[in-house]
Amino acid sequence: MQVILLEPGKLGQTGEIVTVKPGYARNFLIPRGMAVPANAANMKSLEARIRSRQKILAEEKATAEDLASRLENVAIELSVRAGEGKVYGAVTSGDVADALDRLGFDVDRRKIEMPKAVKEIGEYDISYKAHPEVSIPLKLVVHAEK
Repeated sequence: MQVILLEPGKLGQTGEIVTVKPGYARNFLIPRGMAVPANAANMKSLEARIRSRQKILAEEKATAEDLASRLENVAIELSVRAGEGKVYGAVTSGDVADALDRLGFDVDRRKIEMPKAVKEIGEYDISYKAHPEVSIPLKLVVHAEK
């Protein structure tokens, strides 16, 4: 029996048409919403879903590229408590996200990539992964509070 996968898994990726045993499809895949039978109506529905998904992904990428152009020359400066060049604690991606929020940029802290824990005063190169295809390089400057 041929089915269209609705979720990625061991059988393949979303949208693929695969051949499985009829009992597996009827008793497991279809009731759990993991697949639908491969007929003409479901094929049209799948094509429409793919087109709408591609449109949404293109809009998200355009938004990410716009953010990249606005963040192009932004340097993030953080004043932290420190002693003898060492930071008390560490500078985290949450601290960077808060600093960007104060500058007027709404970012997700989980998408900020820091190469290592920032535990010293200095300049660091970090990046923000706004989209799977768009990575925005940022400069982080950490200095001691006065």
